[in-house]
Amino acid sequence: MKIATWNINGVKARIDNLLHWLNESQPDIACLQEIKSVDENFPRMEIEALGYHVETHGQKGFNGVAILSKLRFDEVNRGLAGDDDDVQARFIEGVFSTDRGALRVVSLYLPNGNPIGTEKFPYKLGWMERLERWAQARLVLEEPLVLAGDYNVIPQPHDARHPENWLGDALFQPESREALRRLANLGFVDAFRTVSDARDAYSFWDYQAGAWQKNNGIRIDFQMLSPEAAAWLRSSDIEKHVRGWEKPSDHVPVVIELDMCPLAQAA
Repeated sequence: MKIATWNINGVKARIDNLLHWLNESQPDIACLQEIKSVDENFPRMEIEALGYHVETHGQKGFNGVAILSKLRFDEVNRGLAGDDDDVQARFIEGVFSTDRGALRVVSLYLPNGNPIGTEKFPYKLGWMERLERWAQARLVLEEPLVLAGDYNVIPQPHDARHPENWLGDALFQPESREALRRLANLGFVDAFRTVSDARDAYSFWDYQAGAWQKNNGIRIDFQMLSPEAAAWLRSSDIEKHVRGWEKPSDHVPVVIELDMCPLAQAA
C-alpha cells in the first residue's frame, strides 16, 4: 500500500498538477495540506473520477487538509482535540480496513510559528503538545498509525542545505525540535530516515532566490509511523521531480510503501 503526503499550496492553483501526479504516482492514500479551500469548493468530482474517495477539513483562503483514498473510509475525524477555541483546519484522520486490521492515517499541517516573539510561536508549541497527547492516546489501540504531513520542523542540521540560515526561524528552534523528539520518544519513527541517511534529501524549496535551482532546500514533510505501522514499512521516497513542473507547489510529495492490502483484496 502506497501512502503519500503533499503540501499542495492551494488545490485550485495546482489541480492540474495534482491530477497528473495522482495518475503518475498512483498512491492508495494521499494526504494533502494547505488546500486553501472550503469543503464545498474542493474539486471533488475531478479527483473522484480517478477512483478516489475524498474527505476534507477545509478553511477559506489558508490552511486546510484532505485525505484522498482508493480505500473506503470506515471513519473520519476532523480537528485536533484539546483546544475548543482553535478554529484552524490542520488535522484530519481516516480509518481504513486492511488485511493487518485497522489502519489509521492522519493528514496534518503543523503551524509555522513565525515570527518568533509573537503569539504564533507559542501556538505552534501548544499544537505540538496537543498532538503528542492525542498520539499517546491512539497508541493504546495498538493499530498501525501514520501521521503524515507538513511538520514545519527541521529535525536535524543535515535536513537543511544551509542550517545556519535557519537559526532564527521557528522551524529550527530547539523547542520545535524537542517537541518532535517527544513524539518520537512515544515510539514513532520517521519513515524516510528509517530507510535513508541521505544528506541532500529535501521536501521544500522556497520560491525565492533560486532555491530550487541551487537545491537550497529543507526536509519538513514526512510520515511518523507507530511501531505497528513501522513493522510493515517497505520503502520511503521523496518525489523530487514534481518541484520542476510548471506552477509547482514549493513542497513535493513524500511517499511510503507498507506491506498491507485493503481488506477486500486480502487472500
